[in-house]
Amino acid sequence: MLATVKPHAGVADAAALAKSRHVLFVLPPARPAALPYAAVLDAKLDRTRSRYAELGKHPLSAELPHGALAAWVVLDDGMTPFARLAALRRALMPLLAESPQQLAIAVYGETSQRERAASEALYCAWVNGMPLPTRKRRDERQPLKKIALHGAAGDYTAERARAEGNLLARRLTRMPPNELTPARYRERVRELAGEHGWQCEEYDMKKLRRMGAGAFVAVAQGSEAEDAAIVHLTHAPKGADKTLALVGKGICFDTGGHNLKPAKHMHGMHEDMNGSAVALGVLLAATRAKLPVKIDCWLAIAQNHIGPKAYKQNDVVTALNGTS
Repeated sequence: MLATVKPHAGVADAAALAKSRHVLFVLPPARPAALPYAAVLDAKLDRTRSRYAELGKHPLSAELPHGALAAWVVLDDGMTPFARLAALRRALMPLLAESPQQLAIAVYGETSQRERAASEALYCAWVNGMPLPTRKRRDERQPLKKIALHGAAGDYTAERARAEGNLLARRLTRMPPNELTPARYRERVRELAGEHGWQCEEYDMKKLRRMGAGAFVAVAQGSEAEDAAIVHLTHAPKGADKTLALVGKGICFDTGGHNLKPAKHMHGMHEDMNGSAVALGVLLAATRAKLPVKIDCWLAIAQNHIGPKAYKQNDVVTALNGTS
């Protein structure tokens, strides 16, 4: 569950932030005349021999007089969307590292600057405030639960939908291959389809052989379980005025088959299904945001294993379109 948001349209002063333990200041290129805790920021700039204009590339953090931790970042209109999000993430990291239950985001500048900064900062906080599954160590981080937004009060449904889609894609990609097998992946896709009203049609190995989908079958036939399938999801909202097709590669593990990958290149091959996870994330985001777009989503879910049944170099296979 993503953190809830309580918006405050008024620009924050020190009194509005006095009870906050973790504060993100999102600032415009022109330094605001009335900036809460300006002395703390100036002291940190002086100590690190930094300049206000450099806060876009190098955000700073420091403790406020009442013991809270604050971070400052400057977003320039000329920065690319990726650069803006990257800067926000760098600013958020020291705050989120303390696993706060609540976060205050204070945006400044002209109205348009504040609205844009608010939408980007919320998206970044939602995405980075939710810990991803890990197996390497015990993760003590707790998810962010509440966000107090100061300086903007728009409708952030689209940003929340994007964050949900982002997190779905990243969680699936992080899963190890013994947990996200094609069979379990297909089961999860069916669950999502049921939750969100998507039509779901599966073309399993028997059906694909009858259809003549030899290229896909060749990749999947080395897996003893034969649990591969091409899954077709359809989201058709009422009033849709556009149609979009998404195609995602869902190879849950790719050994390379008989063309076996060296160890250093096989490590991380559980991520070879990331294309399908991104397609699913986009589908979820569009559904949550109630976009008037019909989406056909095709997921090619399989494993590329080595074994007695695996295809070999110089085998001739015939694809569904007749190409051999």
